Amino acid sequence: MSSFLIETLLSGCLDYDSLFKTLSWERESWPHPGRVEALTAFIDGLGSLSATSDGKSSNNRIEAKVEHVIWSQCVPLLSKMSSDVDENGQCSVAVVCKLVNACIPLCGAATPGKVTEYALPFLQLSDELDPASGRLSVEVSSELIAVFLPTIAPHEELALKVLTQTLSCVKTLPDAQVSKVALRLLRALLDCSRSQNIHMLILEDLCVWHGQERTPAVTGRALMCLTALSDHMLTPNSLTSDPRLPAQFWRVVQDGLTHKDGLARKRALYLLKRCVLLSQDRGLGCQASEKGGELLFTWDSNHSQVLREFWEDYALVIETLEENQIHVVRPVLNRIDTLIQIVKDTQGNGLLHPSWLLCVYQRMFHSENKALMKEGVCHLLQLQALQQTEFTMAFSQFVIGPFLDVLSETSLFQRGVGMSVGECPELGSKLQVFMVNFFTNLPSEQKASLLLQLIQQLSTKQWCAVPVLFISQALSSLSPSPLLDNNGLCALREVLRCTMITHQVLLRGAAQCFLLNSALCLTDVSAVTIDDVFGFLMHFRSDESLCRGTKLWHQVCVWLKNNEQRFKPINDKNRDKESIKSYVQNEICVYLKVPPSTGQTERLPEVSDAVKLARAVLLCVDMEMCQPAADVDTALESLLSPLWDTLSRVSTNIYLPLKKSDKSLQLLLQLLQQEGINQDNKDDNVSVSLRNQISKVLDPILEFIVRQFCGQLQELFDIERADMYMCVLKQLVVICRLRPQQHSNIQRTYFPKLLSFNIKTLAEPSQQSPTVSVQVSRVVAMASLASICSLMERNVIDTQSASGLKMLNEYFYNPIILTPSSVGRFNETLMKPPALNRLNDTDGYSPMWQDWGRVVAHYLSDQWVCLSALSKTTGIPQAEDSLSTEILRSSVSCAIEGLSLLPSNQVLPIFAFLETAVPQLVQNDESLCVDAITLSWDLVQGLSTNPLDFWPSLKSFVSMSFHCKLLTLAEEQAPNLTTAIKKIASELMVLSQSKSGVFGLLIQHCCQLWLPTGARDEAVFASVFSHIDILTEACVYGPVLRRDQRLIQDVQSYVEQLGEECAANALCGESRDDQLPRACALSLLSRLDPSDLQHQRLMQNVVLELLKKDNLISSSKVRYYNNSMQHRVKNRIWQSLLVLLPKLTEDFVNVILSSVYQAGFCSNQASVKYLIEWLMILILNKYPEHINSFWECFNVEQEKTKVSICTFLSVLVHFNIILPSIKDQVAQLHRALNIILQCCFNHNFSVRLYALLALKRVWSLAEARAVNEGEDDLHSLSSVIMACLIQAEALQSTGNANKNWIKIQEHFFFGAFHPLRDYSLETILCTFPSLSDLSDDEWIPPWKFERMTSFSQSPNCPLRNPASDLRELDPGHWIQQDKSEQDKEERWDEVQKKITPWKLDIQEQEPELQLIPQQRAARVGKTHGALLVVASLIDKPTNLGGLCRTCEIFGASALVLDSLRHVKDKQFQSLSVTSERWLPLLEVKPVELTDFLQLKKSEGYFIVGVEQTANSHSLESYHFPEKTLLLLGNEREGIPANLLQMLDVCVEIPQQGVIRSLNVHVSAALLIWEYTRQHLISGAGESGSKVK
Repeated sequence: MSSFLIETLLSGCLDYDSLFKTLSWERESWPHPGRVEALTAFIDGLGSLSATSDGKSSNNRIEAKVEHVIWSQCVPLLSKMSSDVDENGQCSVAVVCKLVNACIPLCGAATPGKVTEYALPFLQLSDELDPASGRLSVEVSSELIAVFLPTIAPHEELALKVLTQTLSCVKTLPDAQVSKVALRLLRALLDCSRSQNIHMLILEDLCVWHGQERTPAVTGRALMCLTALSDHMLTPNSLTSDPRLPAQFWRVVQDGLTHKDGLARKRALYLLKRCVLLSQDRGLGCQASEKGGELLFTWDSNHSQVLREFWEDYALVIETLEENQIHVVRPVLNRIDTLIQIVKDTQGNGLLHPSWLLCVYQRMFHSENKALMKEGVCHLLQLQALQQTEFTMAFSQFVIGPFLDVLSETSLFQRGVGMSVGECPELGSKLQVFMVNFFTNLPSEQKASLLLQLIQQLSTKQWCAVPVLFISQALSSLSPSPLLDNNGLCALREVLRCTMITHQVLLRGAAQCFLLNSALCLTDVSAVTIDDVFGFLMHFRSDESLCRGTKLWHQVCVWLKNNEQRFKPINDKNRDKESIKSYVQNEICVYLKVPPSTGQTERLPEVSDAVKLARAVLLCVDMEMCQPAADVDTALESLLSPLWDTLSRVSTNIYLPLKKSDKSLQLLLQLLQQEGINQDNKDDNVSVSLRNQISKVLDPILEFIVRQFCGQLQELFDIERADMYMCVLKQLVVICRLRPQQHSNIQRTYFPKLLSFNIKTLAEPSQQSPTVSVQVSRVVAMASLASICSLMERNVIDTQSASGLKMLNEYFYNPIILTPSSVGRFNETLMKPPALNRLNDTDGYSPMWQDWGRVVAHYLSDQWVCLSALSKTTGIPQAEDSLSTEILRSSVSCAIEGLSLLPSNQVLPIFAFLETAVPQLVQNDESLCVDAITLSWDLVQGLSTNPLDFWPSLKSFVSMSFHCKLLTLAEEQAPNLTTAIKKIASELMVLSQSKSGVFGLLIQHCCQLWLPTGARDEAVFASVFSHIDILTEACVYGPVLRRDQRLIQDVQSYVEQLGEECAANALCGESRDDQLPRACALSLLSRLDPSDLQHQRLMQNVVLELLKKDNLISSSKVRYYNNSMQHRVKNRIWQSLLVLLPKLTEDFVNVILSSVYQAGFCSNQASVKYLIEWLMILILNKYPEHINSFWECFNVEQEKTKVSICTFLSVLVHFNIILPSIKDQVAQLHRALNIILQCCFNHNFSVRLYALLALKRVWSLAEARAVNEGEDDLHSLSSVIMACLIQAEALQSTGNANKNWIKIQEHFFFGAFHPLRDYSLETILCTFPSLSDLSDDEWIPPWKFERMTSFSQSPNCPLRNPASDLRELDPGHWIQQDKSEQDKEERWDEVQKKITPWKLDIQEQEPELQLIPQQRAARVGKTHGALLVVASLIDKPTNLGGLCRTCEIFGASALVLDSLRHVKDKQFQSLSVTSERWLPLLEVKPVELTDFLQLKKSEGYFIVGVEQTANSHSLESYHFPEKTLLLLGNEREGIPANLLQMLDVCVEIPQQGVIRSLNVHVSAALLIWEYTRQHLISGAGESGSKVK
């Protein structure tokens, strides 16, 4: 009609200028869309008219007007649209572009090109969008250019210019604009151009860009473009520029398959499928090769069937990996083996490249699901194809790259299901086998370089301890091969230096051991010198891995001996092989050769050379000792004679350079420190010989050191030198303990001199402006005094014979200044010498002078070392009573001040001083003592992240705060202190939940104090009653660790199980096992004597406290589950009660018996139930007089007992243990049989089953007694009971009942277990938990007690079970758990009530069904929104039926299906429940979707897809437009990649879980509901509010 009106208008009006003027608008105004559309129609009409007109002048006039419309109307309006928003919100870019399109036929031939040239520069982003400047936005300019593309396409130069600018946009525009702008133009270009050159240029540009910048962002952009253009490029007609040929195209696809963004992966898989389908359908061959000649993609028609099967399986694997669920992926992983078989079968023909398989593994390695990641790693580790050389080479870079990266994930090494504590994790074992196979199958020429790359990769980042440990172990398992040269040793050294510095000590030490073993097996000795080897060995710490006396040290000695003549010569000019001995001799001579002294003080030489040389000396000597008839004295003398010669002259030769003296002492110190774990062993001939030779030069060394300390050390560098001298001095004093004459000489000759000089130096008055020499002398003097005092404290020096001790005491507690307010020289600091402020880095003193605060801190710390030693040896000086107290108070106050002055890692001496002072002061000044302990605890807590300082500080703090004299104080004597100690104990327990070993340290200390000994202090033992909560908490202690903490403990247990095979076990510190507190507590309880009243009282208190804890758990309303914290605590409670039972008195058992019975009535886990039953059996066996109270338990109201009566029936199963102790056995047998018979007919199956088993056992006892003793009463019951027994067993004869009957009879508690014979700690703490489905970290093996010095065997409770029957059993399948009525599901609670639509006041239903769905819905009052749901991609009838029901309920306007035949499907109808009658249904085939979506876009619909992409909007924050089309993807593939470009927006549903995938119907229902909530429901609410 509109065209007719236009024709009529134009035919009746020849004044076109007036019409142009009328329909035009002001330049600055916003035209109404109707005006723009009218002008468009008018110009369209002019086009038709001008085609039939012959008037040239008229056409020229129209052409001018049309061009005026383009330049003066359209372009300014588009510029305005680029910067402003239409106030009416109606006029759109599409409307204006339609007008421009109508103008093209009437404008000049050059105009399209000019407009295009004008718009092209605006395709680049700019912040300036001023309408006055005429600038267009990127989106507007792209739409404008797209209008002119059909016209300018024949002009190749301009089309090429547009293409170049568009491809530039692909690289520079934001993601949101690329698909709207760049792809819009590229598709338009391909639609308009018939030249294959366009295809080739686009493909080449994208591939080159990806090759130059191979990043995830570039890959994503390239895939977006290639997918959007696939309909043009991947068709047979376009294959003159075949995109399958460039290898870079396939690199884009492969990178896309492993991309982190799901949308990029989908696009890559789509391209791969399109290429394969094209190759298959058309039989088009293809060979895409890299520069190296490898074919990345090949299609050969002769192998089309094999290739088709391969790519089908490959696509299936890739698609399944998107599920991200291990149970879905695992079955499909078998297809990988099929793929590999195909690859292997066709490898010779070069049809398939192994890199495609790497994409599968890399995709699994990038998974968010750690279980799926681990499955991928394990699958690769077991890959059989890697036994072929070509596959191994193809995988080589992947193994040392992505595969090694994924191995850095610690959680992969979790212990598998069914593995016991101490076993090697599954991944660790497989990694060893994999590494052996991988390097075995590599070509020989590639092994060394790949091994070097792998080791270098280990040093590139900070690895966690566990992965490094197992990778190192895998390397150590490689077959001996000459693969590592000096570069390899340097790479290993970097791993030691950089990677493992922050690891747990034991794991770090174990990794070092494995790495050293790797070096011994893999080093090419002909490519490294002896110096390289010893330079490498020096980086292995002697306190963690390479130490004398360990098996590893012996292995190194043997390796050196076997390869001594094979090492590369150090000097290339001298090709003679050098022995290790000659090398060491030469190195010592070179080491001690120093230039003449310049007369100026020099820095202390670096210690690294001394460390290296000392280790070389000891290894050389031990290596020679492996030879028969070797003389250790001769060997040492021949090596160290230059050293002994130098040391013998250090005190007499005044011309001996100080540097030479220092280096000789450094070497001596390192020799003493590296003697090893057997240094005090008299059988260690090397150590004995070394000490004998040192004793010959002892006096010169001591004289030199004492002379140096007596005034020679006055420069800043001398502070470090003094530390080294004191270390040497202490080592010499220690080794002289076994030489009384030399030891006595040291104490008589040297120490008094040192003491007097140092005290004299310190006593000199301070200067106003001290010099460097004066302050350094004071620092050195105090350090010297601290060293002497520490030797006194360790009893290395006899304190009674130390003549200067009194002088030392008088210095610190100066009688002249000894007043209540000033106790002496405490916390004295050092003023920084003014001269240091004038120094700079060129003076050579940096950084010592810059760190003067550290020097002062050491000076303060050394003071407290002296004060601590004095307090323990001579005590704090005594004076008059009042003055003595004030001195003590002031001393403690100074200590508190010192805690605030010193760094947290240097407060140990103050803790040691307070350990002596606080117990003496607490009676006089309790508050000050509380302050000292509280402040100390705060400092210790602050060190919790620094393990190096935390554990020594915690140990010292526990010794101080939990001192025996403090624990013995009654609460009324020191209430505040007692409260503070208890609070700290509680906080220690809390801290132990996150830091293993904390509570173990506390309980070890306390148990050592409370341990019963022959000469124990009664008051100290009595202190346990004031702190019994510590002991009871230890009985039930055991945190539920996080997965990462459990993993570390499991790996540490594995390392410990290696024993001597791993040297770290003999060197690294004490174990911090979380089972230690329980073991300590039970060990203490096992040492208690029942005849001792104090001991008996303690046991009773512990039992009562434990029963109270059990009652609290049982009475709580929180249900506890198997292996939950509540379950574990209850289990530990009853384990402890079982251990204590034999030592409890009969009277006390009478007190607690009712509590035991009450516990039996509670709902308990199986392991707890067995322990309670065992306890009852033992009580009734020992005290049979309680049998009547036991029978009363069966008379409890049945409603209360429920099935917990099974606990008491289990006791009767073991009635043979109880009966011999009972006097009236016949009567009790009668009683038992009566009770059991009643239970045999209980309504509960479990009760009947237990009763039947008890009946069999008890009746067998009755029959035996009737036969042996002729009991007529029992014999008379025989027929009745046998009939009942037969009838009851008949009920159990079929089905599951029969299976359960068999299982319960075979269960360990009713079969192999004997309550008396099997009573032992092993059964209670290890065997029972293992048989009762308790987590293995609850099993305490007997060897843990055997390693404890405080444990002693008790006849009442033996450690090990003499019988092995239980130990050899597997966990039983029959585990009865009590069920209560509250556990039953309420069937009818909260049932959803359905509303039937056709019952909403509709009288005549049948006529209604003849109406169309909208009419039917209107008749029942239902409203429809504008939401259109498109489900053409969904093919499952169940999903479609449910979706139809959801759409109808929430008022969607229509549902689009791929076929209306689904409506007749029974599965569809079962889910739709007739909703299809009330909802409009449309049919659109999947192939028609592109056109359908384009049509709906033109109708104003906003297309929304449900998809997770990088630019997706979250459902909770997205607002749906009213006219929304919701496009749903396929169940498996989602929305095809070619349709994704047509979406206006992607919406994703926020998720918290691991699966990351919802059913398509569920996803759609969530979005439909959200749309309904935003529009229909909220709209109804708003209208309702307006009415009100």
